[in-house]
Amino acid sequence: MNVKTVKIVALGDSLTVGETGFSVSDESTSYPEYLEALAKQHLANLRLSVGVNVLNRGINGDLTSGMLERFSTDVVEEKADYVVILGGANDIGWGFDPAMIAHNLTTMYDGALNKGIVPVACSVPSILGFDELIPPRIHLNGMIHTQAEKRGVHFVDFFTATADPQTNRLSEDYSADGLHLNTKGYQQMGKCMFDKWLRVLLDENTK
Repeated sequence: MNVKTVKIVALGDSLTVGETGFSVSDESTSYPEYLEALAKQHLANLRLSVGVNVLNRGINGDLTSGMLERFSTDVVEEKADYVVILGGANDIGWGFDPAMIAHNLTTMYDGALNKGIVPVACSVPSILGFDELIPPRIHLNGMIHTQAEKRGVHFVDFFTATADPQTNRLSEDYSADGLHLNTKGYQQMGKCMFDKWLRVLLDENTK
């Protein structure tokens, strides 16, 4: 088998950056970092000579419009094989229409597909302490899921993975400040992404 390195770009905002600047512990963790570690451990256990490189292209405070503007530089020019797209939390905080946010996200899905890059669509995690911002998240996530299905794009549900199922709020176990996640929360996101998408992808491509 030829040795291959799978390049994944994680595109997003502070939820992709991770705990940098928002840390509640001495350990700084991002979901892309943990995702890469899980993938490498999985491949090592299978004794397969396949590389996985997850590039963190999150920017604190970024909007989906900003992600769209830097898509060519941060994704296309990186010659990514896959791009994980997580955005919309800041747009919702600024009161933007979920339909407009979804449009920006789907433009990125289509842009990736047109360049031969496989996109992965993600739901926006919930929030704790700002209940009025939960319904627009649920509305946006529904549109993301629908548009991903229409395009045959894989959808990973970060909202369900990190929310309290009784309240739809971000679980206290995973919250750093109500909006950002703590180390445990970002590890949960990485595990969700690995279990729901990357593990299957690696297993299928290394048979």
